[in-house]
Amino acid sequence: MAANVARGREEQYDAIVIGSGQAGGPLAGALAKAGWKTALVERKHVGGTCVNDGCTPTKTMVASARVAHLAQRAGDYGVTAGQVSVDLAVVRKRKRDMVESFRSGSRRKLDETEGLELLMGSARFVGAKTVEAALVEGGTRTLSAETIVINTGTRPRVPGIPGLSDVPYLDSTSIMELDRVPEHLMVIGGGYVGLEFGQMFRRFGSRVTIVQRAGQLLPHEDEDVADAVREILVEDGIEVLLEAEATAVQRAEDGGIALTVGQPAGDRTLRGCHLLLAAGRVPNTDELGLHKAGIEPDERGFVPVNERLETAASGIYAAGDVNGGPAFTHISYDDYRILRANLLQGEKRSTAGRIVPYTMFTDPQLGRVGLTEKEARAQGREYRVAKIPMRWVARALETDETRGLMKALVDPESGQIIGAAVVGIEGGEVMTVLQMAMMGGVPYTAIRDAAFAHPTLAESLNTLFGVIKS
Repeated sequence: MAANVARGREEQYDAIVIGSGQAGGPLAGALAKAGWKTALVERKHVGGTCVNDGCTPTKTMVASARVAHLAQRAGDYGVTAGQVSVDLAVVRKRKRDMVESFRSGSRRKLDETEGLELLMGSARFVGAKTVEAALVEGGTRTLSAETIVINTGTRPRVPGIPGLSDVPYLDSTSIMELDRVPEHLMVIGGGYVGLEFGQMFRRFGSRVTIVQRAGQLLPHEDEDVADAVREILVEDGIEVLLEAEATAVQRAEDGGIALTVGQPAGDRTLRGCHLLLAAGRVPNTDELGLHKAGIEPDERGFVPVNERLETAASGIYAAGDVNGGPAFTHISYDDYRILRANLLQGEKRSTAGRIVPYTMFTDPQLGRVGLTEKEARAQGREYRVAKIPMRWVARALETDETRGLMKALVDPESGQIIGAAVVGIEGGEVMTVLQMAMMGGVPYTAIRDAAFAHPTLAESLNTLFGVIKS
């Protein structure tokens, strides 16, 4: 790119969307179809994190890891499968093919949308309603519009560990490009990303150590839920270090990586061949020139918005992970729906009261929706707890998938479900049943007394809510 190219003639659009993630891409298409002259500026790949570096590739690889796990367990089911080995290059190709399919489909849809111009390049504000796009093919274009939407997402955070710049390390994108299974993978971070990759590579054949700074995995979850997840990982052969802070890293004498970890009992040095950084993400705002648009990012670099996704600058919005809200693809897509309704239909939709579900795709999964006990207590909410182990679930017993638990919080006055967590086989799907009950205002007693098909996982909700004594 020619950074010193003089700014060209200012081109007028009805809308400019910066970033083609799960909010930006669909919104740009919807605006163009509604007759708005729209420019969509994308720095690298159409589809955003989800399609290219997140949901699509990781869950494709998780599926391969589960097959490896089941093959290794074949004898438990009376099946002889022989020696199990993993060809990571083939796993990677399957992942790449899936990403290319999703990415090309998204790109084709945008290219075929009349009134929408897709510009491949990096965008930055140069004025209140003016954006300069430095094109991948060279040169720049200057665009102006009364409506601008920021959908630039986030990227992996690189923690400030002494010595880190002197050793090779992986993040959630580069680890999926390995073509050989690491002998010993060390993971810094005990959140969703670290746990999914940690279990995945353990099942591929790696020795795995997870280093978690907090006193529990998944710090936002209740302790019993986090403990259930930790027990599963440990049973799978993963070493989990809690209250462990990475204090230094360097190349080991054997060519590997030496990671020094501080714990209450003292320092310890781990030695492995690969290091994965899974210690959070940071917003892609540092090169946007937000101040030129009259926007001040918050202390973490996110773009502050109100309940209608409006920034402090009139006519400029921020959607998806970049606005600091829940960092999930389905929330980004819901941001798109809010903006579409407000910009095109004149509605006044907002994020207020939005139910936020999510699933962590370890195996078994963690499906979560609504309040945790910690959050309910902090809000001063009255609640009752329903909790059962997955070994009480007939379908789990039949499939020999009994690890985990089911837990729900209910309001003692109304009987409404206010939160739930399912650590178990298809936990995300079971959680969604509870989410639908929450959305429909269905009391727990109706689920307790319903006649569900036998033997299904949903049937276990009878048992779950049956533990609450009226």
